[in-house]
Amino acid sequence: MKKFIAVIGLSLCAVGSFAQKIGYVDTEYILGNVPEYKSKQSQLDEISVGWQKEIETKYAEIDKLYKSFQAEQVLLTEDMRRKREDDIVKKEKDAKDLQKQRFGFEGDLYKKRQELVKPIQDKVFNAIKDIATNKSYAIIFDKANSLTMLYTNVKYDISNEVLENMGVKMTPDEPKDKK
Repeated sequence: MKKFIAVIGLSLCAVGSFAQKIGYVDTEYILGNVPEYKSKQSQLDEISVGWQKEIETKYAEIDKLYKSFQAEQVLLTEDMRRKREDDIVKKEKDAKDLQKQRFGFEGDLYKKRQELVKPIQDKVFNAIKDIATNKSYAIIFDKANSLTMLYTNVKYDISNEVLENMGVKMTPDEPKDKK
């Protein structure tokens, strides 16, 4: 019985020594407490509102042109009607293009956010990485929006092992260790 207890005790000690240090952060809370971030986010919001008003003005103008066209349509010649329709369609296309340019994928808002906010987010990430490295954390999770890993120690990355287990062959050009 004493041997069994000793083996269990040694097993628990061994398991305990392999345990990894895991932590988490709340980036929403962190960023909310960085004055520079609040200032840049406010600036970004103002720009966004201005762009939205610009687009709404264009759509209001288009709506006014369309209503005017509907009211006068019966009085116009075929050429005049076609020209006015073309003008309305062109203005709608221009408004949609502007909206896409401002708010679309990798549009002006995205670029402005990269310019204003990303440097601050990078500072937060670097601080998390420094703390994780200095205090030997293996994994840091972010609880702000969804559970996301912000930092992982590459020596605990088993991605290549998973690929090998799946039968995916690594080419000599691909690195064996992910960085």
